[in-house]
Amino acid sequence: MSKIHLFMLKFPFHLLLLLSVIVPFQVISQSENTEQTILLTLKHELGDPPSLRSWIPSPSAPCDWAEIRCAGGSVTRLLLSGKNITTTTKNLSSTICNLKHLFKLDFSGNFISDEFPTTLYNCTNLRHLDLSDNNLAGPIPADVDRLETLAYLNLGSNYFSGEIPPAIGNLPELQTLLLYKNNFNGTIPREIGNLSNLEILGLAYNPKLKRAKIPLEFSRLRKLRIMWMTQCNLMGEIPDYFGNILTNLERLDLSRNNLTGSIPRSLFSLRKLKFLYLYYNRLSGVIPSPTMQGLNLTELDFGNNILTGSIPREIGNLKSLVTLHLYSNHLYGEIPTSLSLLPSLEYFRVFNNSLSGTLPPELGLHSRLVVIEVSENHLSGELPQHLCVGGALIGVVAFSNNFSGLLPQWIGNCPSLATVQVFNNNFSGEVPLGLWTSRNLSSLVLSNNSFSGPLPSKVFLNTTRIEIANNKFSGPVSVGITSATNLVYFDARNNMLSGEIPRELTCLSRLSTLMLDGNQLSGALPSEIISWKSLSTITLSGNKLSGKIPIAMTALPSLAYLDLSQNDISGEIPPQFDRMRFVFLNLSSNQLSGKIPDEFNNLAFENSFLNNPHLCAYNPNVNLPNCLTKTMPHFSNSSSKSLALILAAIVVVLLAIASLVFYTLKTQWGKRHCGHNKVATWKVTSFQRLNLTEINFLSSLTDNNLIGSGGFGKVYRIATNRLGEYVAVKKIWNRKDVDDKLEKEFLAEVEILGNIRHSNIVKLLCCYASEDSKLLVYEYMENQSLDKWLHGKKKTSPSGLSWPTRLNIAIGVAQGLYYMHHECSPPVIHRDVKSSNILLDSEFKAKIADFGLAKMLANLGEPHTMSALAGSFGYIPPEYAYSTKINEKVDVYSFGVVLLELVTGRKPNKGGEHACSLVEWAWDHFSEGKSLTDAFDEDIKDECYAVQMTSVFKLALLCTSSLPSTRPSAKDILLVLRQCCHSGSTCRRAGNEFDIAPLLGDTRYIYSYKE
Repeated sequence: MSKIHLFMLKFPFHLLLLLSVIVPFQVISQSENTEQTILLTLKHELGDPPSLRSWIPSPSAPCDWAEIRCAGGSVTRLLLSGKNITTTTKNLSSTICNLKHLFKLDFSGNFISDEFPTTLYNCTNLRHLDLSDNNLAGPIPADVDRLETLAYLNLGSNYFSGEIPPAIGNLPELQTLLLYKNNFNGTIPREIGNLSNLEILGLAYNPKLKRAKIPLEFSRLRKLRIMWMTQCNLMGEIPDYFGNILTNLERLDLSRNNLTGSIPRSLFSLRKLKFLYLYYNRLSGVIPSPTMQGLNLTELDFGNNILTGSIPREIGNLKSLVTLHLYSNHLYGEIPTSLSLLPSLEYFRVFNNSLSGTLPPELGLHSRLVVIEVSENHLSGELPQHLCVGGALIGVVAFSNNFSGLLPQWIGNCPSLATVQVFNNNFSGEVPLGLWTSRNLSSLVLSNNSFSGPLPSKVFLNTTRIEIANNKFSGPVSVGITSATNLVYFDARNNMLSGEIPRELTCLSRLSTLMLDGNQLSGALPSEIISWKSLSTITLSGNKLSGKIPIAMTALPSLAYLDLSQNDISGEIPPQFDRMRFVFLNLSSNQLSGKIPDEFNNLAFENSFLNNPHLCAYNPNVNLPNCLTKTMPHFSNSSSKSLALILAAIVVVLLAIASLVFYTLKTQWGKRHCGHNKVATWKVTSFQRLNLTEINFLSSLTDNNLIGSGGFGKVYRIATNRLGEYVAVKKIWNRKDVDDKLEKEFLAEVEILGNIRHSNIVKLLCCYASEDSKLLVYEYMENQSLDKWLHGKKKTSPSGLSWPTRLNIAIGVAQGLYYMHHECSPPVIHRDVKSSNILLDSEFKAKIADFGLAKMLANLGEPHTMSALAGSFGYIPPEYAYSTKINEKVDVYSFGVVLLELVTGRKPNKGGEHACSLVEWAWDHFSEGKSLTDAFDEDIKDECYAVQMTSVFKLALLCTSSLPSTRPSAKDILLVLRQCCHSGSTCRRAGNEFDIAPLLGDTRYIYSYKE
C-alpha cells in the first residue's frame, strides 16, 4: 500500500476538513472574478462615466465598490442612482444579466435615453427595477410581464408614451408600481386590479391619459397602502369601495382631476388613513363628519372644489391633524371652536370662502401654528392673542375681511413672521413698533384700513415690501424707512404724511416702486437720486411739492411710470426727457413752463401736460398752446404789408428751387430705373385695424422714436392713440447689394406671422411695402428682449429676472415652439431662436420674434434643405457643419442654449477657460461630475429653487445634444417645464409685481395673496 493511501486512511477527516475550506474559497474567488469582469464590461457600455472611476480591478472587487452590494460573495444589488450616466439603452447588452444573483437594479436619476431596455428580460432573479428620472421614451413593451419576478417597478419621470400595457397586470409579485410623470395617452388598464400584492400605486402627472373613471377593478387591491393619482384626467365620482374595501389605505391623493359628486363618508372610516388629498377637483356637497375610526388623519386638503355647508366641528376630534386646507370653496358659517383645540395643527388655510363670525380665541394656543390664511371671507372681530405662542408662525394672511380693532401687541414680538397681510379690513390705531423691526419680516401689507400714527424710526433691513396706502398715517416720511436696505416696493398713498421727501430715501438702491401720492408732502424733489437705478415707478401726485424737476431724474435707466401731477412744480421740463421711454407720464396741474420735449409732441401724451398755463407745444393736436403762435411778434399795418410782400417773394423763390430740385431728382431716378417714372406708393397689408392714419404713421419714423437697430433695419416705437398705446415698427431699407435677401426675409416674415395667432408669438399687425423700403408693424413689447435682462444693463437691476420669472419665460417660449412645430400646418422652423429674439411684455410674458430666417416644412419630420447658414453664433447646432438638411430640432438646440442662459446667466459665446461656447462649458461642467449648483447664476441662486434649476439645466443638456435625434421635441420640453413648475413653487405671483414667498408645492409657505 502506498504512503499516500496510508496517509488518507489515517487522516480522512482532516483531509475532508481541508478540502471543505479550500474549495469554497476557490468558488467564491472565481465568482468574484467573473462578476468583476461583467461589471467592468458594463462600465464600458455606460461610456466609462467619471462617477465610476473607482471601479478598478482588485482582489477584493467588486464587493468593495461603493455602488455594489454583495451577499455570500455574489453581487445582489447594483445602485447607480444619480451617477450622471449619459447613454442609450441600445448600449446596454444582456451582460448585466450574467450577474445571476442580482435582484436590485437602480439606474434612477441619470441621462439614459431611448426605449425600455428589453435586454433586462434575461435577468431572471430581478425583483427591484428603478429606471425613474431618465430620458426613456416610446411605449412600455406589451410583453413587460416577462419580468415576472418583479416586486418593485419604478418608471416615473420619463417620456414613456402610448398605452400602459395591460400585461403589467400579469406581474403576480408586484408590490410597487410607479409610472408617474410620463406621456401616456391611453386609458388606465383595469388589469392593474389583478395585482393582488400591490401596496403602492403611482400614476400621477399623466394629464394626457384619456378621461375615464377610476376602474372598478381597483376594488381588488386590498393590500394597497398608497394611491397617488394626481392629474390623471380622472372623472366621475369617488367610488364607495375606497372606504369599505381598501382598508389598508394610508395615503390617498386624487388631486387635480375632474372628479365630481360628494366626498364619500366612508373615507373617514379608514383607520390607517393619514393623508387625504382631494384638492383641485369639482367635488360638491358638504364635508362629511369624521368618525372615531378615522382619527389618524394627519393632512386633509379639500381646497379648490365647490363644497358647501359649514366646517364640521368633529374635525376637532382629529388629534393628529397637522394640515387642514379647505380654501377656495363655498363654505359658510363660523369656524368651529374645536379646531383651536387641535394639538398638532400647523397649517390652517380656509381663504376664499364665505365664513363669518370671529376666529376661535384659543387658535394657536394649543399647537405650534405655522401658517394661518383666512383671507377673502366675512370674518370680524380682532385677531386672536395666541397665534404665535408656538414661536413658529411665518404668515398671517387675513386680508379682505371685516376685522377691526388694534393689531395685537404679540404681532410685534413674533420673530418668526415672514409676511403679514391684513389689507382691506377695519383695523385702526398704531402699528406695534416691533412689527416694523421683526428680523424675518419680508412683506408688510396694511393698506385700506384706518391705521394712524407716525412711521417708524427704523425698519428691519430684510423687509422688501411695505404697503400702507389708504390709512391715516401722519408726520414725515421717516428716515427710518431707509434702514430697510432691501426695500423693493413702498406704497404709502393717500395718508396724511407731510414734510419733505427725505434725501436718505434715495439710498435705497433696490427700490423699484415708490408711491406717495395723495399726501401733504412739500418742498423740492430730491436731486441726488442717482442711486435709484432700479426705480421703475414714481407716483407723487396730489401733494404740495415745488421746485424744478431734477435733471438727474433723466438718468434713471428703468423709470417708465412717472406721475407728478397736482403739485406746484415749476421750471422747464428737462429736454433730456425725450431720451426716456415712458409707458405713463403725467405732469399736469403744475406750474411748468417752456416747451415740451420733442418726444412728447404726439397724441399719446395729449393729457400728460394739462393745466400748466406756461407750457406750449409745436404739435397742434396736443392740448397745449402752440409755441409758434405764442411767440409770434405783433406788427403795425404798414409793416405787415411790407412783411407780406417779402414773404411772398421768398415763397416764390423757394417754390422755384423746389421745382428745379424735384425735376432733377425725378430725371435721375428715371434713368436709374430704365425709364420707369411712376411715383412710389405704399402697398398696405393689414392683419388688424390700427387707429392711425398713414400720414401720421410714416411721419413718426424719426430718430426720436428709434428704440433699436440690427440685422437689416431699424426699429421704432410709435404711439397709436392718446392712451399711451404703442406699436413697434421694423423698417428695412432696400439696398442694391442685399435687395434679394431682404425681399426673401421680408416675405418670409409676412407669410409666417400674418397667418400665426398665438399668445407666445409676437403679433404682426400690418406691413407696408414700397420700392424703397419695407415696414413691419408689430405689437409693442414694453420690456424689450430677454437678452437685455440677462446680459445687458438690466442684468444689474435688483428688480430684474427672478428664477420664477425666468421659469415662466421658458414655459412661454416652449409654448410658442410647440405651436410652431406641432400645431402649424405645415410646421414652422424659426432657425434663429435666441435670447435677443425673445421679447417680454409689461408682465414679462415671453413672445418669440424675428421670423426673417424661418422656414416652413412640407411634411412633419421631413428635413428641409438650407440654402445658406442660418442662425447666430453660440446658438447654431453642430449638424450645420456637416449637413444641409434641417428639421425642427435646430430650434430645440437653440432653445437649449436659451435655457442655459436662464439658469447660468452666462452669454451663449462665453465658455470660460477651456470651452469656446456656453454649451461646451455646460457639458464639461456636467461630465466632470461638478456640483450643478456651482453653475447657477449667482444673482438668483437660492436653495428653494435648486431642484427646479437642476431639472432645467439637465433639460438644456438634452436639448443641446450633438445628435438631433436624441433631442426632445417641443412637446416633451413643454411637458417637462410644466411639471417642473408644478412640482416647485414658482408659478403664481404675490402682490403686484414682486414675489413674497414661494407657492403651491410646500406647505411651509403661503398660498393666498393679494392679486
